[in-house]
Amino acid sequence: MTLALFAVLVVAMLAATWIVVFKVDLTPQVESDFFFSTTDPAFQATKKIEELFPAQGQLLFSASTEDIGDPTYIERIRTLTEELSTVTGIDNVQSLTQGPSSPPVVAQSPIWSRLLLSKDPNTTHLIAFLQEPPDDLIVRVEEIVASHDRPSFDLRVSGVPYVVEMIRRHLMRDLQVFSVAAFLVFGVVIALLYRSTPLVVGTLLSCLGACLLTLALLHLIGTPIGILTANIATIVFVLTLSHTVFLTANWQRVRPGLDADTAMVEGVRITFVASFWCMVAALMGFGSLLLASAKPLRELGTSGLAGTVVAISVAYGFYPLFLRMAHSNTRGPDHQVQKKPAALPGPLGSITIAVVVVIAGLGLAKTDTDPSLLTYFKAGSDLRTGLEQIDQSGGSSPLYLVVRDPASVRLDDNGLQDRLAAIQTGFDQDNAVGVALSLPVLLAEARQVPLAALLSTEQLVSLLASDQYDNIARSVISEDRNRALFFLRMHETGRNEPRQNVVERLVKIVEDSGFEAELVGGLYDLQGKLGELVRHSLARELGGLLLFFVFVAAAVGRSLRVTLAMVMCLAAIPVLLLGITGHIGRPVDVISAPGANVAIALGIDAMIHLMMAVRRLRLAGGTPLESWQMAVAQMRQPIVGAMVILATGFGIFVLSSFPPTQRFGTMVAAGTLISAVMALLVLPFLARSPQDSPETSASSTGSPG
Repeated sequence: MTLALFAVLVVAMLAATWIVVFKVDLTPQVESDFFFSTTDPAFQATKKIEELFPAQGQLLFSASTEDIGDPTYIERIRTLTEELSTVTGIDNVQSLTQGPSSPPVVAQSPIWSRLLLSKDPNTTHLIAFLQEPPDDLIVRVEEIVASHDRPSFDLRVSGVPYVVEMIRRHLMRDLQVFSVAAFLVFGVVIALLYRSTPLVVGTLLSCLGACLLTLALLHLIGTPIGILTANIATIVFVLTLSHTVFLTANWQRVRPGLDADTAMVEGVRITFVASFWCMVAALMGFGSLLLASAKPLRELGTSGLAGTVVAISVAYGFYPLFLRMAHSNTRGPDHQVQKKPAALPGPLGSITIAVVVVIAGLGLAKTDTDPSLLTYFKAGSDLRTGLEQIDQSGGSSPLYLVVRDPASVRLDDNGLQDRLAAIQTGFDQDNAVGVALSLPVLLAEARQVPLAALLSTEQLVSLLASDQYDNIARSVISEDRNRALFFLRMHETGRNEPRQNVVERLVKIVEDSGFEAELVGGLYDLQGKLGELVRHSLARELGGLLLFFVFVAAAVGRSLRVTLAMVMCLAAIPVLLLGITGHIGRPVDVISAPGANVAIALGIDAMIHLMMAVRRLRLAGGTPLESWQMAVAQMRQPIVGAMVILATGFGIFVLSSFPPTQRFGTMVAAGTLISAVMALLVLPFLARSPQDSPETSASSTGSPG
């Protein structure tokens, strides 16, 4: 049966390799709407707004110099505008030299002053409107910008398409470089730990095979490589590695005196039940993500479910034969397996850790799950500096508010214009708003033409909605005139409150003016909702996982005290991770947030394997104290070994230039260390009853050995 399963998995791995090499697109699919699934109400609201008020994607440029009135500067703006206009995918470009009738009128124009002028008097903006941009659009734009950029004409680029492309590039680089580097580091540490060619080769082949099988399976079920699933290969590698580490440790312990086949079967037998419960817990953790509205979390849930099943299948169907091959030539580890009972931890360590957990818990309320999109890029880098410069001068994240009169009065009615203008004024005065454009601004621009004063608002709107004026009014008022759009570019820098609080404040401005905000959408709103979803998801997933773990702990420990002890140890892991993160002010974005889940999965593995060892020793006739002492002695090496391997492998992600990847790697590496400490130092103390203490045992029975 083992050989047959091994053969099946070998064929499957070869097929998966072919699929991954020739069929799977490993380029992370990152779109401007990557936050939510198409069925989510927040996403649907944004799409409905875009249908009501057709709009184009935008690239924002800032051009700085010593004197924007210098003819040389104006000529450079003209040349840059013309070159950008020739790029395939760019519909038109607005700048000082294209759009306004002339550069001098910009300062007096209600529209152009908002769009083209910056808070910095030596900087102006250009806006490129996109129409079905090709894949190489950003590359072509960067080439043009590089050819014009110089100290006397400093150019910066921003806009949602540009930011999305930068995120995709960073993810692709990390997928190519740091995932491979992490695997190599895993391999070196495994080699140092095992010092056996069959074990090292078998472990690496099993982990890599599980990754390939998972990627191929995701391709077959239509799950793309996205903003979170870019890390799925590393996660599956770790899940598989965890199984093989504990399987190898148990095999090393039972091997002396047994033939190769018997030792392999016995190692699998005594390890599989614990691994099975680890798999169930991981399935529940990833399965809970399927309930999230955020599209990346749901994709990670699907990927994690597939990877979890593949990991245990490969670990127990493929890897054991390498144990058989290593039976006669393995050196080192067999002599490192501790045979003597271990000294169990006393209360001081647990009390110290409990105090640290309480202090860390005070930081949970400070956890920032709604960070600026700019935190996705390294502080101080040219990219981050450029994005911040544009954001500070006029905002960068779009927000849409569609308003209507509760009595369904047409919004081109003269009697409503003062109330609409009050909304515009309120938005202009809000520090979170960079630029606000609306019907009042458009009408103010149109009324600068002398004859426009002779027209009513209704006539003027109809004129601006005609082909003669490129249907410009259609971008701010609906065809039936019952809805108006306020288009805002929101500041990402300097924000010290959740986005949803900002949105609620802006909605109140609308309501105080006698209107209702019928629809709210745009990237800024979606990011705010994503921040709430990440926070709620962390609470729901971690809380739900802990509740489920009560069942797992009860099944493994068979005791109320052990169950409570395991749940308390497990709960301490996310409290420490997220609490310390809150204290030090590091953001928990959608990419780094799953690090807490991975860390919990590692914690579950260590605790389950330790408790199963205790249970196995109790069934063999050992006293409670002896069983704990021997279990800690037997499992210390695999738990510490797994900690070293996983922490080292994930630690390499700290070297990434992409901050979310750094935060993800740091969280998993720290969680690995915490899980080992909780399993070896805290769980043995909390799970033992008072009568099982060394002092009690020594006074009643003599030596605990």
